[in-house]
Amino acid sequence: MESGCWQAGERAEQAANPKKIILVVAVAMVDPDGRVLIAKRPEGKSMAGLWEFPGGKVDEGETPEAALIRELQEELGIDTRESCLAPVTFASHEYDDFHLLMPLYVCRMWEGEPQSKEGQELAWVRPVKLRDYPMPPADIPLIAMLRDLL
Repeated sequence: MESGCWQAGERAEQAANPKKIILVVAVAMVDPDGRVLIAKRPEGKSMAGLWEFPGGKVDEGETPEAALIRELQEELGIDTRESCLAPVTFASHEYDDFHLLMPLYVCRMWEGEPQSKEGQELAWVRPVKLRDYPMPPADIPLIAMLRDLL
């Protein structure tokens, strides 16, 4: 007997039409006031105008933590250490042409003041206000988790 969460034929469809899995990593940077940093995707990028947690693609042979440290330096000009990154949850979301897998970390300690290095707008937002900012579909389920955690 199949449960209500399973669609008939879904198993066969997934096996016949596998999508490339893209691994990206993201971080909820939390300041001393309990606000979370989000960045608005700039014009010219996919999903431009949507807000997201800082991070980016994990390169071949790179750990998620190393990728996040690199991305924070490139995007925001800040430094952090692996010991300052706490994994909290992940997102798994199917887009039209790929499947996104995104570990989410929380970081409360870093060196430097976050600055826009790639033309993105930045905002420090209270967790209860994150839903006021339009986000990519993969990020939306992370909001409730962060709100409850923080």
